[in-house]
Amino acid sequence: MVKKGLWILLATFALLIGLYPMIYFLIDRKFGLLGSKSVSLLSNTCWNIGFYTHIIFGGIALFIGWTQFSPQMRNRRMTLHRKLGKVYVVAVLLSALAGICIGFFATGGWISSAGFICLGIIWFYTTLKAYLHIKHGEIAAHQKMMVYSYAACFAAVTLRIWLPILTIMYGDFIKAYLLVAWLCWLPNIVVAYLITRKIAHQ
Repeated sequence: MVKKGLWILLATFALLIGLYPMIYFLIDRKFGLLGSKSVSLLSNTCWNIGFYTHIIFGGIALFIGWTQFSPQMRNRRMTLHRKLGKVYVVAVLLSALAGICIGFFATGGWISSAGFICLGIIWFYTTLKAYLHIKHGEIAAHQKMMVYSYAACFAAVTLRIWLPILTIMYGDFIKAYLLVAWLCWLPNIVVAYLITRKIAHQ
């Protein structure tokens, strides 16, 4: 019952935050994190391409990624599982590369930049490895890397959980952002490690 509840919670957050990028197309661009960016950065064409590539494809990856862990889909709809998997991989690789690029301009300086760049590298690497493993028929290794990949992807959710909490705690957005640049994904990777370890011992 607890496992089912956690699964529903994960899916709900993934769907809601997966759709979150649409907000940037519906209201003032100064919404959310863009409110901390300078006018010159917001008018930079290369940065804008990177930003929108990151949020659009990242949203797609988050929105569909959770379905890949459904045993029912793998067993009954393998063709759909594979097609969604390909979409996920392409979306992640594009979003991760764009995330690494815009990470150099992260609010808060080099500490937050390092956090987000590391996240982008881990997300790109684990997803690419997952794809290469399945291409070689290495199912167990593929599943392990996919757990890590989606843990990194889920940072989009955990960031939005931690950031308001930390902002209230510190009373300062920048201090909160410096910490959330690491806190949004490091615990996720630890959880992924525990999950893959448990699977390996089953």
